[in-house]
Amino acid sequence: MNVLLPTDFSENAKNAISYAIDFFESRECHFYVLHVNRIEGMVAGVEPYMPTEEVIEAVYTKPSRTKLRQLLKEISANNRPNKKHRFYALTDNDFFLESIRKYVDEKKIETIVMGTKGASGLREYIIGSNTGDVITKVKCTTLVVPEHAKYSRLREIAFPSDFNLSYDINILQPLTEILKNFESKLRIVHIHKRDTQLNTEQNNNKELLNDYFEEFNPTFHFLTNKKVEDAIQCFVESRAVDMIVMVAKNLNYFQNILFHTKVEKITYHTDIPFLVLHE
Repeated sequence: MNVLLPTDFSENAKNAISYAIDFFESRECHFYVLHVNRIEGMVAGVEPYMPTEEVIEAVYTKPSRTKLRQLLKEISANNRPNKKHRFYALTDNDFFLESIRKYVDEKKIETIVMGTKGASGLREYIIGSNTGDVITKVKCTTLVVPEHAKYSRLREIAFPSDFNLSYDINILQPLTEILKNFESKLRIVHIHKRDTQLNTEQNNNKELLNDYFEEFNPTFHFLTNKKVEDAIQCFVESRAVDMIVMVAKNLNYFQNILFHTKVEKITYHTDIPFLVLHE
């Protein structure tokens, strides 16, 4: 398993790394800890200025390597030794998304784990545009870890669905693996407006999901609420949900759970991670 851990050395990025180590405890993993020095930050003054390779090495790359070495020492000191886990430090000078895409391809990354920082308090938080960009623009399964999320065994997993399956059902394989590994309960959640019924296609897709997850005995939950995010919030709190899993192709439907009016601002609960699946 190859896992990419982007870091800006913040506490929430460190929290995401800790979560990833616990989440993948039983898996053989190569963790690639990546820090990106953004080239957009390297243009100064009125005239566009690109520093020489020597300057980039001295001002950006070398300090990043030092910080990454320090971070790997911290990880080693703060976590129980696990012979299944290996860590690699990567530093890059590029646009953030370009760098993420490059390493996803180069290191054959299967999952990206990213931390998010939000306002204090439980109601809502805003994820930085980096995480929003990765979720929407990088075709790789991404686990988003809010700043207050602490790893606990995944007993309850919520899977919101509009039952309009526009994706290949095999995209759900990572969710199947989680259900097997953690023996989690799967709660498939559908939010609808009052007095609306599923159409024939939606009913067929509901049955398809039921068949696909048959061995895990999924339960279906129908919530009536004008606001999708309020319905999910109530469900998450009432069921003590440990993770929300969503399909990236369905992000349009779940704009209200994830996004405010601006796509790059993602909002949700401050302590429940969510996994976004890509084809």
